[in-house]
Amino acid sequence: MPAERATLTRDQIREIAYRFQESRILLTAHELGLFTAIGTGKHTSAGVSKILGTDPRATDRLMNALCAMGVLVKENGRFSNSEGAREGLVRESPGYLAGLMHTVHLWDRWSTLTEAVRKGTSVANREINDRGQEWLSAFIAAMHDRAFRQAPAVVAQIDLTRVSRVLDVGGGSGAYAMAFVRARAGIRAVIFDLPNVLPLTKSYIEREGLSHLVETAPGDYLKDELPGGFDCVFLSAIIHSNSPAENAELTAKCARALRPGGSVVVQDFIMDEERVSPPNGAFFSLNMLVGTESGDTYTEGEVAGWMTAAGLSGISRRGTSFGTSQIVGRLL
Repeated sequence: MPAERATLTRDQIREIAYRFQESRILLTAHELGLFTAIGTGKHTSAGVSKILGTDPRATDRLMNALCAMGVLVKENGRFSNSEGAREGLVRESPGYLAGLMHTVHLWDRWSTLTEAVRKGTSVANREINDRGQEWLSAFIAAMHDRAFRQAPAVVAQIDLTRVSRVLDVGGGSGAYAMAFVRARAGIRAVIFDLPNVLPLTKSYIEREGLSHLVETAPGDYLKDELPGGFDCVFLSAIIHSNSPAENAELTAKCARALRPGGSVVVQDFIMDEERVSPPNGAFFSLNMLVGTESGDTYTEGEVAGWMTAAGLSGISRRGTSFGTSQIVGRLL
């Protein structure tokens, strides 16, 4: 990937510069609820405009562009959702991509990238508790949409032979905690997250019928000590939100939460020492720049250093099929 990007032609560079247009078209239609308004039917743009309360001409042009992208289909002046749109963009669909609303919110933050690069930190940062319930629900939905599909395969890579209690730090919807308790009989999990997140967490757990196996504990991992007595402490997509100093302290807290012989498992984009690969991690570091005060993506050496300082040993790394890696450290 780096070599390919280094040899881009002038026309390819222009193509990259204009890619934002299709993204914005899709996100605007999703934000308006256009695909849900169409549903499984066939509608004129005027009819959709009336449902949405939008301008008729502008709605027509938006829908024509969606047809050009292959998201909608137009026949005899009537529009319908493509198969993929029916599956992922209609709210009533089992495969609904609820997390796209979080992407809508990310658009606003990425629009501040120039100023963030000038200043070296987010210029639009607000604490998660201050972003409102709509933002929080969309964020948790986005994290759940991805994590719920990946969690069984990710958890299958972890040695659970001697594990009976798992602490999922910043566990959000509980997707990984639920995968742990489903992986082997006898495992119980606790999700540690912010008090305003946990009502959402409990709703996901109840939906899966796992309230008897997965508990919740309120707290802020940057300020509070973690509960103790666990065989595995799991952190998925957590360290990228924090500064190196915050991660060093958090890793020490995780180590203190372990029973002897237990392990800390960190899962995230783990960068090479040049910080160029994996590409998604390089892009995501900028997502952290525009969205957090001091978040970043980190290298294997950095994570291993925090674990060693926390008294963990036997540190190892393994990749996943999702572009992330797991780094594991054990408490002897």
